[in-house]
Amino acid sequence: MADSYYYSSRDALSGVTMTGRESESTGPEVVLTERETDVMAVLWDLDSGTVAEVRKLLPDELAYTTVLTVLRTLERKGYVVHEEEGKAHRYLPAVERQTARDSALKRITRKLFSGSPELLMAQLVSDRELTPEEIRKLRKMLDERLKCGSEGTGSREKKEEGR
Repeated sequence: MADSYYYSSRDALSGVTMTGRESESTGPEVVLTERETDVMAVLWDLDSGTVAEVRKLLPDELAYTTVLTVLRTLERKGYVVHEEEGKAHRYLPAVERQTARDSALKRITRKLFSGSPELLMAQLVSDRELTPEEIRKLRKMLDERLKCGSEGTGSREKKEEGR
């Protein structure tokens, strides 16, 4: 991908160096497996947690060592940091939930919908499980976005203008 490059940055508070793929227009790309997503969801909900605390709140019953391995992998990827807490480590999210959401949605749009937000939206609204109220809320969000005019112009439109 031409708009991606690798970066390395040092978190001032934790001293952890984060390395990963970054898109010039969207920031770091957060790539999580399903199990890593479950662990991160617990950490985002708690703000921090020990292995035992995270394990207790996971949807699947996992061995302590499995949860520890996932947390260490997340730390190696730069998505969590830890603090010493007696004999245990307290893990804290190093990426925001919204950053992970944005990254996942962009990746899904790129890989499953040929980079087209229109195709993604068409799939979403054609879902038979959406209630009329949910569809009204989506329409309201789109109407509000249209009212913003040029303020809402994203990098995609700018890239297309530059071609």
